[in-house]
Amino acid sequence: MGKVILTGDRPTGRLHVGHYVGSLRRRVELQNEGDYDRMFVFMADVQALTDNADNPEKIRQNIIEVALDYLAAGLDPEKCTLFIQSQIPELSELTTYLMNLITVSRVQRNPTVKTEIKMRNFEANIPLGFFCYPVSQAADITLFKANIVPAGEDQEPMLEVTRELVNRFNNTYGPVLVEPSIMLPPEGACRRLPGIDGKAKMSKSLGNCIYLSDTADEVWQKVRSMYTDPTHVNLNDPGHVEGNMVFTYLDAFSTPEDFAECWPEYSGLDELKEHYCKGGLGDMKCKKFLNRVLNRTLEPMRERRREFEKDIPEVYNILKKGTESAREVAARTIDEVRHAMRIDYFNDAALIAEQAERFASKQQ
Repeated sequence: MGKVILTGDRPTGRLHVGHYVGSLRRRVELQNEGDYDRMFVFMADVQALTDNADNPEKIRQNIIEVALDYLAAGLDPEKCTLFIQSQIPELSELTTYLMNLITVSRVQRNPTVKTEIKMRNFEANIPLGFFCYPVSQAADITLFKANIVPAGEDQEPMLEVTRELVNRFNNTYGPVLVEPSIMLPPEGACRRLPGIDGKAKMSKSLGNCIYLSDTADEVWQKVRSMYTDPTHVNLNDPGHVEGNMVFTYLDAFSTPEDFAECWPEYSGLDELKEHYCKGGLGDMKCKKFLNRVLNRTLEPMRERRREFEKDIPEVYNILKKGTESAREVAARTIDEVRHAMRIDYFNDAALIAEQAERFASKQQ
């Protein structure tokens, strides 16, 4: 079996730098390395509707925003298949079949589901679609027979559910589905980038995001307000880099080239941290450096985004072609699933012949 990669995002808003270091940057690297047989990247609009059912326009408008962010970040439709989840009806069908192979209590034990329910204040009134989204996610992965899923560590419980469903399906019906493994970001600091305010989760609702499409001025305003070290009041005070968002973001983004070109007084990040911890280095200098580092990363994306924005119909055409290609794969898998489950009635000539013979014998 070859290497099949699948990953995606909920189109509830523009993508931010947390998405970039958490998975998007790695997707582009994987795409360009080409060490795979097929790579699927999709917009999970069905899953986004599980907690936005009363506001579908939000999802509708953000499909194009996420598509532009994908293309601006460097995803190439010639090298990977970009598609929209809701336009693959086979996903809903497989989700229904997989729901029969898992219990409510098993889904309730999923720590990611628990966290998401609490975050959305769903404890007393959980939408069924939202509750079942681990099964929907399993269908996304298994329908395309993905064996590698680049994702953040918070998604590992979801992959565990998927692996359990694969084993249960294959043991019950036959070896059709493929068991996936997670591919975590290589750098520990990038596995879950906090918000600029120091809170664990970066999200639009908390207003603590730096978006990939932010202008240089917007990035600077956000970096300037970034949470640092509250004990580092005076210039000569010893500073702390742990929990200091400036250094957390430098861990995720800075390169030796950034230091060589933007702050050659330091050989690298370790030397900068050492100086900050000893004292004598102000937060604003560090923030100005981080601002330059971030904009060196984001400016090429802004330029590519502006080019794609000039022809929005073509962006939709890219998504349409990708979705059609993805559906061809989905249709093949769902045929195998139906056959294994013995519900491919109209395609089973042997069944029809056997039943015809059985009922014919009754007439004699």
